[in-house]
This record gives sequence, C-alpha cells and structure tokens, in this order.
Amino acid sequence: MLHLAGSATDEFTAELSLLYARDCLEATADPARYEFRAAYVDPAGSWRFGADFEPETLHAAPRTDWPQALQHLHDLNADVVVPQMFCLPGMTTYRAALELAGLPYLGNRPPVMSLGADKAHARAVVAAAGVDVPEAEVLRRGQRPTLPPPVVVKPVDGDNSLGVSLVRAPEAYGAALEAAFEHSEKVLVEAYVELGREVRCAVLEREGELAGLPLEEYAVDPVHRPVRRHADKIGRGDAGGLQLLAKSSEEAWTVDLSDPVTARVHEAAFRAHTALGCRDYSLFDFRIDPSGRPWFLEAGLYCSFARQSVVVMMAEAAGIALPDLFAQMIAQRVPSA
Repeated sequence: MLHLAGSATDEFTAELSLLYARDCLEATADPARYEFRAAYVDPAGSWRFGADFEPETLHAAPRTDWPQALQHLHDLNADVVVPQMFCLPGMTTYRAALELAGLPYLGNRPPVMSLGADKAHARAVVAAAGVDVPEAEVLRRGQRPTLPPPVVVKPVDGDNSLGVSLVRAPEAYGAALEAAFEHSEKVLVEAYVELGREVRCAVLEREGELAGLPLEEYAVDPVHRPVRRHADKIGRGDAGGLQLLAKSSEEAWTVDLSDPVTARVHEAAFRAHTALGCRDYSLFDFRIDPSGRPWFLEAGLYCSFARQSVVVMMAEAAGIALPDLFAQMIAQRVPSA
C-alpha cells in the first residue's frame, strides 16, 4: 500500500498533508495485513520515496523527477494507493498519474475532485439535483457585486476558510473582495443564511448503497461567530507545528441521530453525492436556517483516514472503527484484499 502525501503548490498544504498522513500510518498500521510505502511530493515538484513520512526518512530520500517517479510507481506495483494530497494538482493531476500507472486508489476521481474544489461549479450541479443553495454570483477582478448584504464573500477555489468574510454593509465589500482575491482569480458572493446551525455530513458507499453518518455540528452563533474562520480550524502549537483546532468538544460535536435535522441533511447529501459523481465517500457542509431548512455550502471530497479526519470521527460515532472503515474502503477498490 502506497500513501501519497505532500503538495505541488505550497509549504502549508504540504505540512497539513503530512500531519494527516503520519497519523493515518500510525492509526492503520497492521503488519499482518498491510505493507506500507510512502511517496512525498514537495512544492518544487520533486518526489521522494521511503518507508514512512518521518522527517529523517524524507531528508534521506533522494529527490526524483516526474519520469523517474512514474517509473518507480510502475515498478512498485502497489495494490492500492491512499491519496493524502490536498492541493488542487494533488487532487487532480497526481490522481490522474495513478490512473496512468494503473494503480487503484481510494476516493474520488480527478474530474470529481476538480468539480468539488470549485464552489461555484459544485453548487450549480447540486442545485440542479434539487438541493437548496443560497443565491450567489461569481466575480472577477474589476466586477462589482449586485447582491445586497448580508453576504459571505469567499474564494471560489479556496479551502480552510482562507479569504472568507461576512459583509453586512456595502462599504465593507472592498476589503472583503480584496481578501478573497488574494487566494483565487474568482470570488463567490453568496447570500448569508441566518443561523440556525452549521453542520457537516459524510456519506459512505457500502456495497452499492449510500449511508449517511452522524452529523458533526460546529460552534457558531449569530453574534460572536456567524461564520467559521480560518483561525477556528487550523493554528500552530507552542512548538510551531500545525494543530487542528476544530476537533475539540467545544468547537464541534456529534449530532444525535434522532435530531430531525439529520434526515433532512442526509437526503440533501445523498442528492449531492450522486449529482457530483462521487465514489467511496463524500463530505458536505450545510447551513441550517432558523426554520430547520438545510442549505448546501460546499463539498470536501477527501478523507485521509487519520484519527482526526472528519469522516473517520463520524464513522466512529456510528460504531465503525477506523481499521474497519479503512478495510471496507480498500475492499471496494481492491476486491481481493
């Protein structure tokens, strides 16, 4: 089994990828069942291969270019690959390279990952499938918004809430647009859905059927935290390493399956999963308005199978332990496993 981590674009995403990938290797280690190998891509585009993702292993591994890496992938002939790259090339180009090498991998295919990463395209597809989405418009530099505040301004293809702003007055549009354009060439201006609640929903494919996992609800409130910010999700600890801040019980918690909102969100999530062409699993954010109506916000179509992965935590809330979830996903890609 090959784990593919790193980033072809920036150091932050590479570090985030390694944070999850290292935990996945530790949490799923089963020498009687799996033999792990690691591949790391740095922001310069170089590949390194080794037994794990520890700093000393990566430092000692020789850098290889694309032709050498493709040959190594071919020679390695892994039974299955676990993609751990979160940058757009990692979610698309590098997964396509795995297909070119004839290697099965967990999760969604490149066209689906590209579609999910573009918030404007994803919302259009799920809206056509009957899922409620807030009114919105897409802007390029020099264009002015026509939607009246309150609105949420966000990069079309951003992640981790970078460049996201809540605009409550027209005079605040300028700074919000500038912040969003720092992260994307296109900006989504989306009508603000009053709280309510905000939840995340994971969908699993199991033997051809869709199953909705228990929802995860996030700590938001209309006055102090009307939208989730980058600082609410990821930060750095005292030692300088990345930390996932949205994993504490004060920041997020599991919604009881008997909560009426669960069935409504599951129905919308199943429609979104099917419309986007997902496989194995999917993950969606929904805003719940004061009447209890779910509104689709965005898709996050990856899972690293680390202990702090959202899909993993939701599965555990449903009684599915990480080793079992991991084995089930592998069996769907490699039936003989």
